[in-house]
Amino acid sequence: MKLWQSLFKNYVADLIKNKYIVVIVALFCTSFSFSQVDEVKKMVQQLCSPSFHGRGYVNGGDSIAAAFIANAFQTKGLQKVGASYYQRFSFPVNTFPDKASFVVKKTDNSEEALIVGRDVLVKENSPSYHGTLIYRIVPTKLLFVEDSIQQIVRKAMEGNSYNSIAIDLRGVGSDTLKILKGVEKQFAQFAPVVVITEGKFTWSVAGEQLNNPIFELQANKADGSPIKIQLDAKLQPNHSTQNVVGFIPAKKKTKSTIVFTAHYDHLGRLGQETYFPGGNDNASGTAMLIALADYFSKNPMNYNVLFIAFAGEEIGLLGSKYYTENPLMPLKDIRFLINLDIFGSGEDGITVVNGAIFQDYFDLLTAINDEKQLLTQIKARGYAANSDHYWFTEKGVPSFFIYTMGPNRNYHDIDDTYENLSFAEVNDLHTLLLSFIEKIDTLKKK
Repeated sequence: MKLWQSLFKNYVADLIKNKYIVVIVALFCTSFSFSQVDEVKKMVQQLCSPSFHGRGYVNGGDSIAAAFIANAFQTKGLQKVGASYYQRFSFPVNTFPDKASFVVKKTDNSEEALIVGRDVLVKENSPSYHGTLIYRIVPTKLLFVEDSIQQIVRKAMEGNSYNSIAIDLRGVGSDTLKILKGVEKQFAQFAPVVVITEGKFTWSVAGEQLNNPIFELQANKADGSPIKIQLDAKLQPNHSTQNVVGFIPAKKKTKSTIVFTAHYDHLGRLGQETYFPGGNDNASGTAMLIALADYFSKNPMNYNVLFIAFAGEEIGLLGSKYYTENPLMPLKDIRFLINLDIFGSGEDGITVVNGAIFQDYFDLLTAINDEKQLLTQIKARGYAANSDHYWFTEKGVPSFFIYTMGPNRNYHDIDDTYENLSFAEVNDLHTLLLSFIEKIDTLKKK
């Protein structure tokens, strides 16, 4: 606005001249575009900050994020649907609230602290473990010999020469890898398990605990040395959380409603020193949700517009499942739903889940993109239970799940940060979504 005010003040006389009007308007629009990107980036940076604790289940991270979103909805003038912006529900979740320390005890009596999330990772359904882990690497071929397995498990349980079982995944083919994923969980019934890998770490959330922990260890740290571990796990049988819901009424009273959704939760903390920021997944989608709320609050439509920020997505789409079973507005009144998840890039275009199912809507989206020359490509996918649109689709609600494609491959890891996002297509995505909603009346509701 400072640029616009300066231009207005210094060149007010020139505004009367047509030759300057186009220039001034162009400058104003450019300034608006930059402010849109800046606003989204600012929100993502806040949501990814350590004070939000990965928007998970340690230190109240999910509740801190929910309060941030509710405040944004209130500030932007969204109405409550009911007594508050919150729709509360609960579920069991395994957490790692305190210690998560791993120290390798070298043969020369030196020690090396392992970096959680980079050198070592704890399987999300692991219980607490305090002690020194002494592991034996089991040759892959022995994992399919029943007598050998029984002997290895028995010795690990006795704990004399080793007290845990190590499975080496280096060089293992994809088919064998699938089988071994089940084997590690079976071993964990009897003794701790170490999975040695050269692959990328990917974490998740679980609602239960195994009998014994499973640790993933990078191959360059797996020299057979004992590992002193201090790991605190706590299973919360009834963790309380909330969806955040805001509403913008149509210009004229109607039941027909457009819905935008995004999950705000992420993986949280693994101990007090390590957290998963969840920049792309899904601070980016949450920020776009709030940006769209800001636009529609200033520009009401012929539709009601409902905004839902879901909790519990990472543990199995629980927030959206709860909403569809307890809707705050009738599901039959939803004209269309757009779910925003992984919105931080876009250099390679977007993918539209359900695009192959709701073909007329997908054709409209691509026609707008072709006309306005926004994104490099829009790919259609079919039915998939991979985000919060799923339960709505199951209830017969026409919906898209849109995610961006680009060079950023950080997913469910400690590198999914604000700094690693490009925000390459924020403006074009914003324009595409607004144009799609504005033209949705050209299609007949099926």
